[in-house]
Amino acid sequence: MTKVKINLNADLGEGYGAWKMGDDLNMLSVVKSANLACGFHASDPLIMRNTVRLAKKNQVSIGAHPSYPDLQGFGRRVLNLTLEEIQSVVIYQIGALQAITNSEGYSVTHVKIHGALSNQACINQDIAKAISQAIYSVDRSLILLAPACSQLEYEGRKAGLPIALEIFADRTYDSDGQLSSRSIPGSVIHEPQVCLQHIKVMLEKGGIVSTNGHLIKTPIHSICVHGDNPNSVKSAKLIHEYLAKHYQLVSLVDLFT
Repeated sequence: MTKVKINLNADLGEGYGAWKMGDDLNMLSVVKSANLACGFHASDPLIMRNTVRLAKKNQVSIGAHPSYPDLQGFGRRVLNLTLEEIQSVVIYQIGALQAITNSEGYSVTHVKIHGALSNQACINQDIAKAISQAIYSVDRSLILLAPACSQLEYEGRKAGLPIALEIFADRTYDSDGQLSSRSIPGSVIHEPQVCLQHIKVMLEKGGIVSTNGHLIKTPIHSICVHGDNPNSVKSAKLIHEYLAKHYQLVSLVDLFT
C-alpha cells in the first residue's frame, strides 16, 4: 500500500549579523523544506546566502518567509500598513531570496508568511487576498504554504496558487482553528514528546484539535517545527522518525507530483 505523502518544514535563517538563532545546520539534516527569513523580521544577505547553501547541500527545498518590516519585534508585532504596502513588502522579500538562490544555482519553490502578518492574514480576508495576489504576481507556480483553516488558504486558492496546508507541532490552537496567542501560558510547546503527541492526535483525527478538544476537519500536508525553540532539533527528529515510519516524507514540491 502506497504511503500518504507529507512534508516536514521549519522556519530557519533567523539570525542577524553576529546574533544567532536556532540550530540551522542540524535542522536542515532533518526537515524536507525550509522557510527562510528575508531580512524584514530577521536575517541579512550573508545569513540568507549561507542558509541557501546549506539547504542546497541537504537537498532541502527553499521557501521565502516574508514578514512585516519589524526587526526589533521579530515580526511578531502588527503594523498598520496599507494593502499596497503589504503587497510590496511581500514582493520585495520574495525577490531578495530569489536573487540569492539564483546566484547559488537553486530556486525558491514556496512562500510561507511569518508571524503577525501571517496571523492577520489568517483572519483578515483583505490582507490574505493582497498577499496571495502579490505571490501570484511574482510567480504563479510558487506554492503557498498556508495555515490550515485560514483566510490565507481560501484566498490563495482563489488566486490560483498551489496550496499546501500546515499544522504546527509546537503551538496550540483555539476552537476556531487559529493559533493560541503566545501570551497564553502553554501556547508554545517546548517538550519534544508533547510536540510529537500533538501532531499525532491531529493526523489521526484528520484535522486541527484545539486545547478544549474541538476538532476542525482539514487536509494536512505539512508539519512545522519552529526553529527558534531550544528543543527544535530534538522535536523535529522525533517527528521525522514518526512520519518516516507512517508516511512518505517529501519536499513541498513533491507533494504535487
